[in-house]
Parts: sequence; structure tokens; C-alpha cells
Amino acid sequence: MKKINRNTQLVSAGRKKAYTQGVVNPVVQRASTVVFDSVAELKEAAKKRGDKTLFYGRRGTTTHFALQEAIAELEGGEGCALYPSGAAAISNALLSFVKTGDHILMVDTAYEPTRDFCDKILAGLGIETTYYPPGIGAGISALIKDNTRVLFLESPGSITMEIQDVPAMVAKANERGVMTMLDNTWGNGLHYRPLEHGVDISIQAATKYIVGHSDVMMGVAVSNKKYWPTLRENSYLLGQCTSADDAYLALRGLRTMAVRLKQHEQAAIDVATWLETHPLVDHVRHPAFETCPGHEFFKRDFDGSNGLFSFVMKAGNQQAIDVFLDSLQHFKMGFSWGGYESLVTANLTMKGLRSETGWTQGPVIRLHIGLEDVADLLADLDQALAIYEQHL
Repeated sequence: MKKINRNTQLVSAGRKKAYTQGVVNPVVQRASTVVFDSVAELKEAAKKRGDKTLFYGRRGTTTHFALQEAIAELEGGEGCALYPSGAAAISNALLSFVKTGDHILMVDTAYEPTRDFCDKILAGLGIETTYYPPGIGAGISALIKDNTRVLFLESPGSITMEIQDVPAMVAKANERGVMTMLDNTWGNGLHYRPLEHGVDISIQAATKYIVGHSDVMMGVAVSNKKYWPTLRENSYLLGQCTSADDAYLALRGLRTMAVRLKQHEQAAIDVATWLETHPLVDHVRHPAFETCPGHEFFKRDFDGSNGLFSFVMKAGNQQAIDVFLDSLQHFKMGFSWGGYESLVTANLTMKGLRSETGWTQGPVIRLHIGLEDVADLLADLDQALAIYEQHL
């Protein structure tokens, strides 16, 4: 069969008869203990435990195998490990490959819990982290040490939205034998596939667009053939697993991800375009907009965008931000994103996220545009910004 379109792939991946048992969706197979009829059968399962064979509940059931197979196919990897959250996927992927005395390179605009993990956990284990500016490109070679083990990327950056020149950075890492990981939650596997650009391990918080309904915590890490056995075994040894029910919900979300993302993407562009012309807004931080650092790499490497972007105000203070947030009706305050609802968060300063881009005096506001009608979202922002202006 010829290569299928990715929208079709989302519908068909992970739906072998062994998983679906004659119905449309893979069945929910819950298990802790797997029983064997003979010693020979047990030994055979132990030998094949990395090959989607029932062995023990923490290794997974057919429900987990279906999800792992689908996401690995989507991202173009050898295998997919499942974790109870996106943060767990990041921390366990790193722990699977670093040891005391090693050094990692971490993008300066990474997801805040990733930074905390490096600064509080890895540092305590004697693992050094150097933070690099997201726009460094091939210049990353100057920061690679003899003990550098991992180059970690996140593109776009959390909150600040810079797109990195991934192929140029991967090439320099490969020259020095440094493995590469990328937080691909924004790229989601449909719009961006890091392994196609040379990255070794692609990580996502499946909590976001894969699940899509704000009701499951899950992380995934897709590896190429070289690193898959180590990632698979070390994640198992670190005790990582997810429930079959959550795996089922992630599979269900995966089927509609393409159509949901089209709505998120267009609505976010409409809202961002409106904000670009607002007198209180300094600039918009959306990878599809020329005002976003690394926009040229977005055009080159990505197949689309989604509902998450930021914008920078010209001026502001904490009281104005608080009133703005409290005045919004359709934008709810809350952590995470990627569900059907619109969300808002705000940073008065970018302390701790030291982008080389430079900032105005005003705060940074991040929006996730959900599936509501755009006209209602614009009216909500308009009235809240009017109240914001009154408190400047």
C-alpha cells in the first residue's frame, strides 16, 4: 500500500485486529498480573518483553501497545514509551541516559518544570546543566564539552515561542557524539516530527493535544532505533506506567486530533491577528507570524500551528494584570492547554526565561485558543483589555 495521508494515519494507526478484537476501537485491557500456562511460555514472554508481548502489567497490555504503536507511527520512531505525565516523560527520558559527572545542554526557554528538574534533581545527582539561548543554531558547538551527553531542545519555547534551527543544532551534536531530545508538545507529531530532522527522542505531554479534552495526564517519548532499547528498559526500571483507561482515552483523542487542530489553528491566527493591531499590544509571539523569532524555521520545518501563542503588552503592572484576568469570561485561568477550552496565563516579567530577544516593559500573556466561537473570544478580550487600560 502506498504511503497514506497523516489524517488517515491518525484514524488507522494502532488498530490491528489483535488490539480491536473485531470492533472499531482497541479494547480496554486492564491487568497487573499476566498468567502463563507453563515455564516455557513464561520464559518466551520474558525474552519477547520488548516486542508488545504480554509479560507484566507495568510492561503494558494490548491497549497500551495500540497507543504506543500509533504514536510511534505518527512520529516516525522505533518505539514509544508511556508515562503518567509530560513532566515524567521529560525527567525519565533524561534519567535514562545521564549519570553523575555528565553535562547536558538545555534550551533557556524550556518548560519551567524541566528547568526545575535540572536545577533541583539533576544538580543533586552531580549532573551539570548549561542553559543556551534558543536562537544559537550551529553556535551550539561552542558549548559542547567532552562530558556533554544530551542536547535538549524545545521548539517553540515555552511562553516565549522561539523556533529553533533544529537541523543545524543536531548536526553539531552528532559531530560530537551527543544525543538529542526535543519537547514536541506544541508540534504534536502531526505538525512537526523531530525524528525526521535528526532528533533522537521526541517527547510530548500527551495531556495536551493528543488527549485533547483536559481529562487525562500522560506523557510519551518516541525514540529512534539506536536509543529505543535503552529508553524502553530504563523507563521500565524507573517504574513508569499508565492505566489502560487513560491509554484508551488518548487513543480516542488521537482519532480527532487533526480536525481539532485545524479549528485551534485558524481560531488562534484570527485572535492573534486582531491582537496585533490592538493599541495596548507591543507584539505577538506566534510562530506563524513574522514577528516571532525563528519564524523562518517554522516555515521550513512545520506543517502547521495550533491554538497556543503569547503576546507582549506595551506596559503593565500587577494590578492591571489581575483585573484583566479576573475580567475574562470565556478564557479560564488554569495550567496546561490543548483541550477544547480557551485558557490564559500571564507573566509580569520574563525572569527565569532569559531569551536573547529582549523585552519591553510590559507583561507577557499566553493564550490557548479553544473551540469556542472566535467572535465571542474577541469580544471577551476587548472588554478585558479596556478594563486593563483603566488600571495602568
